[in-house]
Amino acid sequence: MSTTTSDTPESEGAPSVEPRSDTAAEGGGGHRPARLIHNEVTTEIPVHLLFRDDPDPVSVPLAPAVVGRRRGTGEQPRIRRAASGRPPRPVPEVDPELVERPARVLPGAAGVLAGACGVAGCGLTTWWAGVLPPAVLAALELPGSAGAGLGPAQWAAYAGAGALGLFGFGGLARGRTGRAWVLGLFGRYRGTVRRTGLMWLNPLVLRRRVDVRLRHWRSEPMSVVDANGVELRVVVLVVWRVKDTARATLAVDDHRTYLRECVEAALSRVLSQLPAELPPAVIRDLTLRNTDAVGEALTRMVAADTAPVGLEVFSAQPTRIEYAPEIAAVMQRRRIAALDAQHRDSVLGSVVDSVEDTVTRLTLRGLVELDDYERKALVKDLTVAFCTGRGEVSS
Repeated sequence: MSTTTSDTPESEGAPSVEPRSDTAAEGGGGHRPARLIHNEVTTEIPVHLLFRDDPDPVSVPLAPAVVGRRRGTGEQPRIRRAASGRPPRPVPEVDPELVERPARVLPGAAGVLAGACGVAGCGLTTWWAGVLPPAVLAALELPGSAGAGLGPAQWAAYAGAGALGLFGFGGLARGRTGRAWVLGLFGRYRGTVRRTGLMWLNPLVLRRRVDVRLRHWRSEPMSVVDANGVELRVVVLVVWRVKDTARATLAVDDHRTYLRECVEAALSRVLSQLPAELPPAVIRDLTLRNTDAVGEALTRMVAADTAPVGLEVFSAQPTRIEYAPEIAAVMQRRRIAALDAQHRDSVLGSVVDSVEDTVTRLTLRGLVELDDYERKALVKDLTVAFCTGRGEVSS
């Protein structure tokens, strides 16, 4: 634990304590301020208390102290700072009561039976009123009609039989695999039907068909920028499905449009954190070429944004990342220039190594004895010869 010492001035209210020493006793000099050791926690310890023989305590007011940075050592002040972080993004909230639940339905046979009874009731009422044609009577081998006429009783029978027929046949619906019906009555959610085959539903309910199959969506090229501000064109493939039909239908206006906008927003956030390219010495994992990391981050963001509205996102992967047309030509020229410079550097390094190896071997083996002038001339001639030979091989 590091400590620092300082003099406590009299103006701060700390009483000056005269240390016990022979010099001070004989000379009777002025009082010197007590030297304090500033502990890095919260206390101050007078230095003279550590070496004083007198057991009498001296009251010294304690004040909080902070250990400052010592100049020239590079040490930073050890002060606890509050964690400063950006507040998390607000998550979309949906009515907690809006959750998918099964709706009450009847088998289709019940609707067919009710409709047939309604039609039969209308026929019997017609026979009862005596308005059934004779040819129909003869064909059905029915006895003569009572001929009561169309009175209030007959009209009431017509209304009941007709309503039964309309409710019976009007409520018939066909459920298909991969499709669901979201039912609503007078603006209130009444349940979801995922059954298949013929069934009977209340004819008064509003039906909305929802596709609950596993689906994929390939986006058009979207404009984004990377960490360096370079404009890119990105195509994303999203695999998703509707998990909660009630929220997907009633919580948002159009869940497909909502999904597209969430993908575009997440794509801008992810790609703006990484550059498209870095120098060759830099790790490729720090660029957008690491498609696994980019796809994982994109999938996580899109899934978090779409989960509150009943959508389940399995994968959101960028299938193509390319420069914008106005940037592509410039980046291509830049890449060609970088490759050419890299090639020239490698050729020059190889030539220098060859010349050095040749001169060293000739000198060590004693084949030639060269002074500085001759050595420079030999190096020059060898360099020209090697560069010329490599140029002919490259061409």
